[in-house]
Amino acid sequence: MTDFWTEIVTFAEATTVRVGTKLLEEVGQTTATEKSDGSLVTQWDKWADEALRRSIQAAFPDHGVLSEEVEHIFPDTEWCWIIDPIDGTTNFARGVPIWAISLGLLYRGTPVFGYVYVPSLRHAFHGFWYGDSGLTGPTGAFLNHQPIHTSAAEPSGNQFFNLCARSTAVLQNPVPCKIRMLGVASYNLLTVAAGAALGGVEATPKIWDIAAVWAIVQAAGGVWVPLESGPLFPLQVGQDYGRRSYPTLVVSRSELVETFLPLVEFLRKD
Repeated sequence: MTDFWTEIVTFAEATTVRVGTKLLEEVGQTTATEKSDGSLVTQWDKWADEALRRSIQAAFPDHGVLSEEVEHIFPDTEWCWIIDPIDGTTNFARGVPIWAISLGLLYRGTPVFGYVYVPSLRHAFHGFWYGDSGLTGPTGAFLNHQPIHTSAAEPSGNQFFNLCARSTAVLQNPVPCKIRMLGVASYNLLTVAAGAALGGVEATPKIWDIAAVWAIVQAAGGVWVPLESGPLFPLQVGQDYGRRSYPTLVVSRSELVETFLPLVEFLRKD
């Protein structure tokens, strides 16, 4: 499947650069409105969502698409892309230059490839995670085509642990690292994959926030800890994923689960 994966990576890179170049012209220049779930949306979220969906449908007409702004029902297709056109809309609308375009490719309901582009930083992450899918091909996680891996460092005041806005109750207890809050779910967890942080938590990410990152983080050697009962994947055909959240802890290696999990137990869902 080498040629297939080369096509996938080339497509993801070209498409996110094209969309990201246009979005860079609009950072901080648009008005955001509030959606029913309390998150923000701008006209450029909607534009990017449509541009990405059209590109996928033109390049891979047999693939399904689930997107943040339009289609939340998981389709009856073997392959499906899950897209987040602007992850970090609040940052984007306020002119903060950390936001991302996220593409996750699922095979039979489970992510096997992820691509996340941060236009302002020109950081492009991608990774392959086949699990028990039976697929073969390239392996590993990459930043701008250079291999990345999680950190082997021990928690200390010189290491990072990332929070989201809805997980600040972590601070009621001593945290053995410096705290960072980036405002972008994908980038929050990708800094763990890249070795910059030892862990990160997201309290209420949606499927489009995590589909791509799930593959990249694990390909980089990270440990994904769902804070809910039951399996995350595979997604189920016909189910609406518009409102479901996936509270998640990510750590750089298995030995650190016991260090950070007690701090985020309050986010657990039965």
